[in-house]
Amino acid sequence: MSEYFSLSECDVIGFDLDHTLCRYHLKETSRLIYDSFARFLVEHKGYDKELLTLSPATWDFCFKGLVMDLEDGNLIKLAEDGTVLRATHGTKSLSAEDIIKHYGEKKEWKHFNSLNSSFTRSAKYYFYDNYFDLPGALLCARVVDLIHKSGNEIVSDFWKDMIAAIDHNYNTSAFKENAGTYFPSVKNDPGKYLQPCSDSVKAWLRSMKNAGKVLLLITSSHSDYCRLVCDYILGKDFEELFDVIITNALKPGFFSLIPQQRPFRTLVDDEEDSEGLPALDKPGWYSQGNWPHLHELLKTMTGKSEPKVVYFGDSMRSDIFPASCYGKWETVMILEEMEGEGVQKSDTNCKDAEAEPLEKKGKYESPGMKKPSCASEQWGSYFVDVDTGLGEDEESQKVTWCCNSINTYSTMAIPSVEAIADLPLDYKFPRFSPDKPRTVGYYPRPPDSLLKKSENIPRE
Repeated sequence: MSEYFSLSECDVIGFDLDHTLCRYHLKETSRLIYDSFARFLVEHKGYDKELLTLSPATWDFCFKGLVMDLEDGNLIKLAEDGTVLRATHGTKSLSAEDIIKHYGEKKEWKHFNSLNSSFTRSAKYYFYDNYFDLPGALLCARVVDLIHKSGNEIVSDFWKDMIAAIDHNYNTSAFKENAGTYFPSVKNDPGKYLQPCSDSVKAWLRSMKNAGKVLLLITSSHSDYCRLVCDYILGKDFEELFDVIITNALKPGFFSLIPQQRPFRTLVDDEEDSEGLPALDKPGWYSQGNWPHLHELLKTMTGKSEPKVVYFGDSMRSDIFPASCYGKWETVMILEEMEGEGVQKSDTNCKDAEAEPLEKKGKYESPGMKKPSCASEQWGSYFVDVDTGLGEDEESQKVTWCCNSINTYSTMAIPSVEAIADLPLDYKFPRFSPDKPRTVGYYPRPPDSLLKKSENIPRE
């Protein structure tokens, strides 16, 4: 395999939508998602109204990459070897002694091999790896706090209520029915939550089509929400940018459910046809579906027996791991955490921000609230951490499981598509490789914590 990756060498270029092509105002969206879940628990399940009240400081707890251990109500942050780096019970941090008491002298989490080999969810744990469910980690922790406050024992029954809250707000019919809190709020004021794509990104997408690339949009969002988002971020003619649009893709099953794959379905007025298609024979807009049928269409469209595909996504569980392992696609991880660790926003993004009227700047910013993509006082860095059982010396630093997963399953990682939109299609990006330092594969540069840990990387 080449040590470099270039878009010009790809026949097909695919994108996830949410938090990939579409960037969100994370503070406002996170607050909305938290409120939508919490309101359901209070109004439909009888939980304490205290859940609805949050101080800005509380948001430091919101951190991507945590695992909810449903057997004991702990949230844990894992090292690449499956040991527990940090943990909380509810929102309260556990000491090194407490972690050893829960997980033994070696601090090994017993379900690590299961999670690490499949990235699937389980009745015993839940992995928070995207911004749509991330505020649920904070809500779960606060529920555990309230259960303790009332003098009750932690049982996993509360998790059924959390799942019900997620289903209520994100159900595929919720957008059409104006149900829950999330979809009605975004429909009412999309600019509060969605960031329009820059002119550079739109020109970049067109340049790839003009260069003969097949462009895909594959999202688990339903077609009606996808249309709202794309209209706002790309314009009314967004369908012209893509050869194939697949909504309600139900990732990761889109890639992993083989041979029990779901058929593709056609759409009429955002309603899925009840009859599944036996195969995919032409470009267009479809719902559900599966990777093998798409692969056959791509072979026909490109005229190649094994077309080279790259897929951009933000979720290790839904996008990167399954596309890499099942589809054998190249993958580009969209990682806003890079911006939280010293990687500046692209010039494109900055120019767009400067073009905004002054009265709009910061209009939706919640003062004092930590952006979920930033490092956390309570949880530390997304990429590197100090082992809690050892001293603060250099040798005690460990790479996190999330960071190692990116290195293992991604071709490269970028903070946003804007970061590469102004580059020529034949630009050669250094790719992640087990033979290279962990800092190689991030563009435009590695996050601060990895640079600091690396002894061999030249400092700029």
